[in-house]
Amino acid sequence: MLICWSMEPCQSGLTYLFAKEAGCKSPRWFESSRLRLMYQKVIIVIILVSAIGIGIYLFNKKPTTITNFPSQGQTIVTFGDSLVAGNGATEGNDFSSLLEKLIGEEIINMGIAGNTTAQGLARVTDVNEKDPKVVMVLLGGNDFLRKTPIEETFKNLDTIVAEIQKEGAVVILLGVQGGVFSDPYKNHFEDLAKNRGALYVPNVLDGLIANQEYMSDAIHPNDAGYKKIAEKIYPILKKALGK
Repeated sequence: MLICWSMEPCQSGLTYLFAKEAGCKSPRWFESSRLRLMYQKVIIVIILVSAIGIGIYLFNKKPTTITNFPSQGQTIVTFGDSLVAGNGATEGNDFSSLLEKLIGEEIINMGIAGNTTAQGLARVTDVNEKDPKVVMVLLGGNDFLRKTPIEETFKNLDTIVAEIQKEGAVVILLGVQGGVFSDPYKNHFEDLAKNRGALYVPNVLDGLIANQEYMSDAIHPNDAGYKKIAEKIYPILKKALGK
């Protein structure tokens, strides 16, 4: 006698196995309790694994803290290179001046065109003398242009951030891209901000480079470009100030 085994759903929603004799028009149905039990075990395992994974994630997740927040300093400073100085912008349209209008507080612009992270490190004392509550740091672009090793660039940046924080200020790290077709700086900026408890604005020139609408030359934005940068930074600056 030939018997064929197969599975089909029934109207009750349960899964059954049936054995059908060859030539028989009416198969005999048997509820497959073993199959149902197997499904239940699989579902229980999936739920347990998911619960354990979520538990481990929540246990290891550290709350994000902003070093020195709220700061007891008195001033707001932008510190860096030509992008801070505002090269390419008309008078009053660098991003520091635009942020000053948006935030309603004076911002001290300490940008010097051509500065590398090493030169910036040599000026940290000047920044701290301003008794800052918030310092926006934008350096690294000239290191890329001068082919400074990445390790040296971010060692300098790490020291800059640490020295500013030592005096009680909140640091906002402003990122730049460290390559033409890729961005080897990206992860370094993210790690530095996370490890030091600094606020972070990724690549401030993202969406601007190579767009004539926003650039005055190959490196520096025009008024419209600096406005875009200010708009990226503004919500982070508000957070740093507790506004």
